[in-house]
Amino acid sequence: MSKNMKKIVVILSLTLILAIAMGSLVVAYAGGIRGIGLIGVWFFLTFGIIVVLAQVIPAGILLTSFLKTIFTPYRESEVPVRAI
Repeated sequence: MSKNMKKIVVILSLTLILAIAMGSLVVAYAGGIRGIGLIGVWFFLTFGIIVVLAQVIPAGILLTSFLKTIFTPYRESEVPVRAI
């Protein structure tokens, strides 16, 4: 990976985390949480969402590749299996 590509990935990652953090802050504030509790709920929501995304994205990739192997024929002359 080139140096420019690494910079782009870092910027995109930080942008995603910042967007999730700001969204969590708005949800917590709109939910009526004020004061120091807002910080706690903000961290809880932000890192909870990040942990869920860290699990869901690879699981989705594995699921789609699994479904692709089921429904895609190995040879072009074969007919794919169809779900009923």
